[in-house]
Amino acid sequence: MLTAFARAFKTPDLRKKLLFTLGIVLVYRLGAHVPVPGVNYSNVEACMKQAGSGSGLFGLVNMFSGGALLKITLFALGIMPYITASIILQLLTVVIPRLEALKKEGQSGQAKITQYTRYLTVALAILQGTGLVATARSGALFSTCTLRNEIIPDPAIFTTITMVIVMTAGTGVVMWLGELITDRGIGNGMSILMFISIASGFPAALWQIKVSGKLADGWIEFGSVIAIGLVMIALVVFVEQAQRRIPVQYAKRMIGRRSYGGTSTYIPLKVNQAGVIPVIFASSLLYIPALIAQFSGSKAGWATWLQTHFQRGDGPVYIVTYFLLIVFFAFFYVAISFNPEEVADNMKKYGGFIPGIRAGRPTAEYLSYVLNRITWPGSLYLGLIALVPTVALVLFNADQNFPFGGTSILIIVGVGLETVKQIESQLQQRNYEGFLR
Repeated sequence: MLTAFARAFKTPDLRKKLLFTLGIVLVYRLGAHVPVPGVNYSNVEACMKQAGSGSGLFGLVNMFSGGALLKITLFALGIMPYITASIILQLLTVVIPRLEALKKEGQSGQAKITQYTRYLTVALAILQGTGLVATARSGALFSTCTLRNEIIPDPAIFTTITMVIVMTAGTGVVMWLGELITDRGIGNGMSILMFISIASGFPAALWQIKVSGKLADGWIEFGSVIAIGLVMIALVVFVEQAQRRIPVQYAKRMIGRRSYGGTSTYIPLKVNQAGVIPVIFASSLLYIPALIAQFSGSKAGWATWLQTHFQRGDGPVYIVTYFLLIVFFAFFYVAISFNPEEVADNMKKYGGFIPGIRAGRPTAEYLSYVLNRITWPGSLYLGLIALVPTVALVLFNADQNFPFGGTSILIIVGVGLETVKQIESQLQQRNYEGFLR
């Protein structure tokens, strides 16, 4: 990986792209520290010292915003509205025929879907910004802080509208920065910004583990976490690269005097076909019960039970529910993102077949059978990786967003591998030695 970056910096046009990407990243991190008008920043800092950053119900969103959510800054909403909008549009593509037709139109249809995604992102940013302001004003953002009701001292409606507009505009700027990286930089812009948001919290989280450690002034715990992180990175890389290759043979066809086809290829089915989406879905869904109990203010038995089992996230009920939801969403997402019938029809249309399997319906059934079998280990792997923060919560007294935890490590490794592949492919296009040796 380091060799690829070193070679890229030696290539003039790739060096410009890398420096442009780094410049956008600096702008993004600067916006994550610019306070929103109407917020008492000194009270926010005091509450963050008392309650700790990245904990509680808003830990996942705070991680995706690079710590900007709890600070209520310009980029407080971060990339989450765009991620949510993209997932919603992807799910609606299966349900709404118009979106499915646009997806099949190629580049023009994809551009239209991207435009819909932008509109939905702005709408979600307004909704989430309003919710964040209301949560901060009610004191629920830092429920254990003594200054929680003084974060937004001005109760005027104009102040609320201004804050929501500023945070919505910040989300629009983040979306624009991501598209700039995609067009003029290296890699997928939204993925790069997500990578930076998560990686920015690593140093502070690791140092917090060292400070709170008790063995050898905390260095034993610090070294153990680094070792666990390296093992997890190796495991995630191994599983993310694993795939089942289904061979496909294309029959020869004579068109005039020329022969076409007769080639053999394969369909790569990844073990983790769903990526990190099931973990995000399960985490978001598990926040709902605790939010309901928190905002209801009820002291009834059901509210107490929800707060007891879903507030911190280290109880057996939370762990089992979290694991089962990840497995369910893994199968659900794979079912809507990969259509065996469509793949079998396309193969039949172009004269392709799987050796030993008849074309048409038997091919679709075979692909569905193989996909279900490899999704089981992929979903179990996702569930186990996602439970690492819970183990760290008990062993190292860490917060729920342990630096080498499930969602963060999956995104960082996935984005890192994809970015390195893009750099290597562009290097190969500019310096291909295959015919020169």
